[in-house]
Amino acid sequence: MSRPALELADIIRRHGPDSGACHRGHRRILNAILRCRTSDLGGHRDRCSQATCPHRAFSYNSCRNRHCPKCQTGARNRWVSQRSGELLPTRYVHVVFTVPEPVARLAYQNKRVIYDLLFDASAATLREVAGNPKHLGAEIGVLSILHTWTQTLRHHPHIHCVIPAGGLSPDHTRWIPARHRFFLPVNVLSALFRGKFLSRLRRAFKRGELRFYGDLEPLNDPKRFRAFIGPLHNVNWIVYSKRPFGGPQHVLHYLARYTHRVAISNHRLVALSDGQVTFRWKDRKHDYASRTMTLPADEFLRRFLVHTLPRGFVRIRFFGFLAARKRGQLLPLCRHWLGGDRKPDRKPTPVELPAWRCPRCGAPMSVVEQFTAAELRWLVSRRPPDSS
Repeated sequence: MSRPALELADIIRRHGPDSGACHRGHRRILNAILRCRTSDLGGHRDRCSQATCPHRAFSYNSCRNRHCPKCQTGARNRWVSQRSGELLPTRYVHVVFTVPEPVARLAYQNKRVIYDLLFDASAATLREVAGNPKHLGAEIGVLSILHTWTQTLRHHPHIHCVIPAGGLSPDHTRWIPARHRFFLPVNVLSALFRGKFLSRLRRAFKRGELRFYGDLEPLNDPKRFRAFIGPLHNVNWIVYSKRPFGGPQHVLHYLARYTHRVAISNHRLVALSDGQVTFRWKDRKHDYASRTMTLPADEFLRRFLVHTLPRGFVRIRFFGFLAARKRGQLLPLCRHWLGGDRKPDRKPTPVELPAWRCPRCGAPMSVVEQFTAAELRWLVSRRPPDSS
């Protein structure tokens, strides 16, 4: 894919908030994006691993910040290759859990707590409904991915769950497949998810884990908080479930679309002119028609920074038989009962993908020399002056 003419770093460089008006964590993120793939971070010389190919290249180092749109392709490929050995020979299903707008307002000021509740309540809902013999009667595995944005960068916290379409029987002696057309009833999931999330939210408030500021400051009073939460029991909490799809190879490509995305990619940026940023977005209400939106640069950056996560927060999590403490024992069992492996104790080997490939022959590129930022500055100072 060709390099876009406009990048997020260009907008930050020209219109980024000054150090006094920006949260310290935000300054760290913006600074990383600015320095990404520049001489400030050093660089490396690469060559094609194919002996007959003469291709050589020099690259500046990446910042590896998870909010940087330049750094996600390599991280995504490495992550997906590691997951390839954990996929099961069965169909998969995609379920999305969304919270109402009032809860999203709470999450804006309490990201770590509310996002944790969103992970916990959605996974507990899926496992409880799936464990009910009336619906499936099986122990399932869940891969959950947090997204917080809409196409226009509005704050919209939701969880994408990718789940094998079936599960282990309670005694682990067989695989129970899901029905062909749907996985679990969304109306049941929605009602249970609402109850679990709100009960956890109340407990978090009682433990003093929530803080409210600005127009939400009155919610620090218990009576006002209860009055705020009460009507949410009568709101429809949207849970969306797609039909079961594909197999392991399909899932690899599917996961790549969701796991390491940032709020906006550089390729969606159209123009930066007179302090206005124009970007592309897809209108879901009109059959995903491609449209453009123009925002003042400071508003664009404000919306982008809304979606930064707390430091150290894990936005991809595993539950059920995919959880780290169960995966080693139960995944081979799942594969065995699905007929994909006669030896239930054998662990599949993940496929390792190279960081990047030669643009000429497609062979893996390998690093032959690395340079620090100081070494690059020294090399530039030693370069002979231009004869012109």
